[in-house]
Amino acid sequence: MTAIYTIEEHVRKLEAISSHEEKLYKILELYLELFPVHDSYLYRYSPIGYFAEGIISLSSKGLGHIRERRDDIRSFDIIQSAIRERKAKYCSGIEFFKQTSSKYAHSSKETSILIVPICYGSVVIGFVCTKQFHDGVSINDELLASTTLYGKLVGKFIEDFKGAENSSQLSKRELEVMKRIAWGESTKEMADSMNISELTVKQYVKFAIQKLGANNRSHAVGELYRKGIIS
Repeated sequence: MTAIYTIEEHVRKLEAISSHEEKLYKILELYLELFPVHDSYLYRYSPIGYFAEGIISLSSKGLGHIRERRDDIRSFDIIQSAIRERKAKYCSGIEFFKQTSSKYAHSSKETSILIVPICYGSVVIGFVCTKQFHDGVSINDELLASTTLYGKLVGKFIEDFKGAENSSQLSKRELEVMKRIAWGESTKEMADSMNISELTVKQYVKFAIQKLGANNRSHAVGELYRKGIIS
């Protein structure tokens, strides 16, 4: 098991990064360094529609873009489980084929999978998927706990990241409201959790849409994703 201190110490080093693209790359590079894995695929996740969208992958073959990958996670039992429980999940052998979608093409070398949810508080904003592991490695409860911690620390780092393009365009409250919309929260849920009125929430949304030059909420959230202000 990778020591908690070691994981926390390495994640803190990410704070020196000022580029959104480098931030994502370093998250996967650090993941490969800390854990006995050979590959990593980073996805963003939205509870609206249960869709996961590929961002980048990193392995011994180098860096790749996987933006063409977009899946309904309800077709993948293991991903659903990891997101629902906000804990890393692993399966292999027959369970690997049972818990992954029948439409998903597996190579002959793929017989196991690890899903590490990336969380900000109680909200899952993405996950890392791994299918290749070091020879002889045992994916036990301690390793799952370590990768779960990594996902939580990285999630906080991503959402607290201040170097994103034009992040000062929105006020702190406006940005928080737009993040919560991206997470699938309703106006009432936002009002209750932020201890403000529903009218105030709607005003924040209105101002954010205007500042971003967007047509509606969905367009505004899309612009924030595109600019790297939310991930």
